[in-house]
Amino acid sequence: MAVKLKKKDFIAQDLLGRIYQQTNFTNQKLPPERELAETYGVSRHTIRKALEKLTQIGIISIIKGSGAFINQQTKNSPLIYNSITEKHYDQISSKLILFRKRRVQLEEKQTFNLSDDEYIWEFHRIRYVDKQGTQIEVSKLPYRYFPDLKQKIIENSIQQYVLSKGYEISHYLTQYQAVAINRSEAELLKCKKGIPAMKIINRCFLKNGTIYAISEIIDIHYTCTYITPFNKPNLEFRLVDDKKNKSSSHNLFI
Repeated sequence: MAVKLKKKDFIAQDLLGRIYQQTNFTNQKLPPERELAETYGVSRHTIRKALEKLTQIGIISIIKGSGAFINQQTKNSPLIYNSITEKHYDQISSKLILFRKRRVQLEEKQTFNLSDDEYIWEFHRIRYVDKQGTQIEVSKLPYRYFPDLKQKIIENSIQQYVLSKGYEISHYLTQYQAVAINRSEAELLKCKKGIPAMKIINRCFLKNGTIYAISEIIDIHYTCTYITPFNKPNLEFRLVDDKKNKSSSHNLFI
């Protein structure tokens, strides 16, 4: 059964699509609320809610008395927003369920480029969005770079902490996998065992190429929106591979 978007969410998505049709965002301004309300056949209140979402995820800026303007840096990242980044920090909280310093293991030694006698921090936490358990996160950071990591820091923002240490964050390498919630995860998140969830594995990089953290997250309410440029070389590679497979199958019957 298809899930129907709320009107404000549909309008936000449609406006995103129209914004990304533009090639130049310089001084681009959205139509006024009254005009948008007439276009979509909704109230101005619904339009405000849609624009509020676009503001929260950094797509537009609203200047009182002047209107809504598209932020020029909008196209800099392929990830437009996800279910966490669209939330303010005061809507998100964390509960630490494990925090320890331990000796590095083989895979971690390779990932972080550490020696056998070094240590890592490992912590597990539940993240709450609007007071509802949403994520279970397991993260690891090298003790070498973060010797003063504390519980209070983990329960707030790791990114802010990394920046406060003078490091420059560069990018994240992220992998997604659809999974089902197991019994222990269901108990922590107070949900039913077996419901669908997203497993998200992150490698977090500094500008010098160092991996400063790896994390594995189980999220029961994960949604995201990306802009994906057309990848012609990948299409050509897949087409060639497909032709080879068809040719091999045909030869089996000769």
